[in-house]
Amino acid sequence: MEKVLIVVDMQNDFIDGSLGTKEAQGIVENVIKKISEYKIENVFATRDTHSENYLESKEGQYLPVIHCVKNTKGWQINEDVEKALKGATIIDKPNFGSLELSKVLKEKYKGKEIEIELIGLCTDICVISNAIILKAEMPDVTISVDSSCCAGVSVESHNASLLTMKMCQIEVK
Repeated sequence: MEKVLIVVDMQNDFIDGSLGTKEAQGIVENVIKKISEYKIENVFATRDTHSENYLESKEGQYLPVIHCVKNTKGWQINEDVEKALKGATIIDKPNFGSLELSKVLKEKYKGKEIEIELIGLCTDICVISNAIILKAEMPDVTISVDSSCCAGVSVESHNASLLTMKMCQIEVK
């Protein structure tokens, strides 16, 4: 059994930048500790990646806050988390969920039994989106989320997302 960890969008803009929160800042140490519990070759991280014309995109029309523009400080993974991720696979994604992530996992672990755990930011947008995509793509794989290593846009939406994931047969720790 291979245990796989997905670290979602632990980027500066989501921690202490344009969309940062105290809850996001509060999970950084938990995330670093969790990464250390996995073989680094089984750790994958996503990075929300936008272009300079983000505000012109459909997402930018709904969330008019410039964030995670490629090659900016806000786009970079938090320095301490990045150190813990040394050797992990990083996947840039242009929107909430990554179809590429599920493709990479299916190819790498073809014919192997795996469990997938997700952690990161934001519970109520990118974590839940990736968890649902992975569950749809790999319905027989045990997928879990460690709530102590996630933070949402608000405490209420974080909790609502955890409940939604439970209802979709994603284990919440």
